[in-house]
Amino acid sequence: APLGEREKAQWQFALRQITDAVSPSNTLLTNPEAIEKAMETGGSSLVDGAKLFAEDLAKGRISQTDMTAFEVGRNVGTTKGSVVMRTELFELIHYAATTDEVYATPLVIIPPAINKYYILDLQESNSFVGHAIAAGHNVFLVSWRNVDESVQDKTWDDYVESVLEAIDAANDIAGSEQAQVLGFCIGGTILSSALAVAKARGKQPASSLTLLTTLLDFAEPGEIGVLLSKKSVEAQEAKIGKGGVFEGKQLASIFSSLRANDLIWNYVSAGYLKGQAPPAFDILFWNADSSNLPGPMYCWYLRNLYLENNLKTPGGTTQAGVKVDLGAVDIPAFIFAAKEDHIVLWKSAFASSHLLGGDPLFVLGASGHVA
Repeated sequence: APLGEREKAQWQFALRQITDAVSPSNTLLTNPEAIEKAMETGGSSLVDGAKLFAEDLAKGRISQTDMTAFEVGRNVGTTKGSVVMRTELFELIHYAATTDEVYATPLVIIPPAINKYYILDLQESNSFVGHAIAAGHNVFLVSWRNVDESVQDKTWDDYVESVLEAIDAANDIAGSEQAQVLGFCIGGTILSSALAVAKARGKQPASSLTLLTTLLDFAEPGEIGVLLSKKSVEAQEAKIGKGGVFEGKQLASIFSSLRANDLIWNYVSAGYLKGQAPPAFDILFWNADSSNLPGPMYCWYLRNLYLENNLKTPGGTTQAGVKVDLGAVDIPAFIFAAKEDHIVLWKSAFASSHLLGGDPLFVLGASGHVA
């Protein structure tokens, strides 16, 4: 077809959505397993499937896990901690180390603002926070606010300043001049920007930087970039660029569409056609518990990073009143990418590591963006 690479990629995405949707396994009459299940159960599987469909219709989304199996504070997010700071945009949770000896330098963790903090503190067996405090770390974790109309005018700069506030508070409480800092996904993007802002102001509040599945160079942002265009970004700016709320469930739907067979049609086939309720899975419970973002912050993120890739250029963005140069972040850095990540392609995470001014160690691991 006489199309550019971007247009071809957009058509390929659209056609894949169609071919995934019309797969024979998604229709009762052409799904032999569903027909056999219905015959074995005397039709009760179809009744159960209809109930699941009605429940999802009421919720406005396809269930990917048993949402009643988990509760924050009961069996996820259970590591003992205390809120030591609260602002309009975040709470800072302090988790004291459980060892006799404790590192003098605190560990400050910045999770993504589009999801809840407890991805890093799921259950006892897979809690990063639990692992860190058991290793002697004095841990501070930012919990971003689920945005409503009262903070709908907050900007990207407000999030950058929030990160610096959190690091300063952790250093004050720990009695340290510098912290070890860790960012995950967009949390790592905001964190890296904040450290560059601090350096431009003549400060260096961190002694080391860890980034987990984080983009700094958005030249190859994967299929999320394919879905964005100048017109779509301008439409968002016109709608919520000056103030408004971008609902997290919209972004969750986009992410699911990137792996439609795994995250959408698999549950249609098993649930609605075979009457099988999805099993309990902590990561998918967290994934469904999305957060809203302020419109101005979200629009700045889309335009300056995904659309124009300005962050990679020294001085390409002005954040919190200063020109940002990621190369000025010259502290030791650990960069982790996941081989099967469809949100932050590992080669893009590798390219991002070269933008930092320190001596980064890049590690490629298995699995996907979260797992």
